[in-house]
Amino acid sequence: MKKRVLNGIDVLDIEKLKASNIALVINYSSVNQKGEHLLDILMRSAIKVVRIFTPEHGLFLNADGQKIEDFIHPRYRIPVTSIYGSRFTLDCDLLHDVDVVIYDIQDVGLRYYTFIYALAEVVKACAKCRKKLVVLDRFNPLGRRFFGPRIPQTLNSIVGAYELPVRYGLSTGELALYYKKFFGLDVEIDIIKCVGWSGEDFSKIDTFWNVPSPNLPTFSSLICYAGLCLFEATNLSVGRGTTKPFEFIGAPWLDEDEMYTYLKGKFPNMLFRKRQFIPQFREYAYQVCNGLEFVPSPEDNFFEVAVAILEYLQGYEQFEVNNKRIDMLAGVENFMESKDQLLNFNLNDYFEFISDVLLYKNED
Repeated sequence: MKKRVLNGIDVLDIEKLKASNIALVINYSSVNQKGEHLLDILMRSAIKVVRIFTPEHGLFLNADGQKIEDFIHPRYRIPVTSIYGSRFTLDCDLLHDVDVVIYDIQDVGLRYYTFIYALAEVVKACAKCRKKLVVLDRFNPLGRRFFGPRIPQTLNSIVGAYELPVRYGLSTGELALYYKKFFGLDVEIDIIKCVGWSGEDFSKIDTFWNVPSPNLPTFSSLICYAGLCLFEATNLSVGRGTTKPFEFIGAPWLDEDEMYTYLKGKFPNMLFRKRQFIPQFREYAYQVCNGLEFVPSPEDNFFEVAVAILEYLQGYEQFEVNNKRIDMLAGVENFMESKDQLLNFNLNDYFEFISDVLLYKNED
């Protein structure tokens, strides 16, 4: 039987907000178990929301790469400000009339995900501008599990920073506390905790999949994304522009029969099949790509899969890698010459560092 878990939005005491001017850091994922959006809930309760900030993909699930302009919310006439792209930080002048900043965005538990760096900027801005931050906590859909080395500061970027491992195992609220500690900030953070979560991943929780971004439409796509995101630094298609992003991988020049045989020898118990697909945009748009389709389970380790595929692809003269970008994604210097470092790591220092920011005990 799946477990019932409530996120912070589901247990928020709205009455405590009525005396404050509120800024929201939200997007399309800021919904409760009934599918009601946080902005609608607050406006229905006459809470004074004076400004909205949104990360990558904006408030309305914009496509990848689409520029997000500032605008006035069409229904509530509230200024909506993008904090992705040309503006990535929150200046104090944007918070001058704000008492409390509320953050409520679904992330995915992986270091690549840009939303978690928006959270870092919000934590830093609240410290600098002396504003209270309320984080409506959300469980980590990948659960309380960890993988990959901590990224060195020399590789800091929008797809990896702040000495996090690739799979960092924290809830949204715990990550906010990690940033407070990591940056040594004096800031008031109130975490509205999840109820009933003890480290389970999405597959064990009785709830709907809250789509976090356009190319992670299912939990299966997230499982694959964990490792196959590395191929965003190569000239392969990872299925963007298809109905199964990150569950497909291929290219017009690949031999899918040979690739299938190679990978099946490495992972005989993993479910995948040979697949031809035609992306409608992005890499190899309108071309037939030869490759694989994965049917993942939560126990599959797609970091190991990614390394195996990279080893296989080095036999193709057509295969290309952006070395700087794959280093930033993997969090490993000279990754293509030291791929084993992604799979062999020691996180004892990370576990020690996060020991006093953990809010939930793991289920035994």
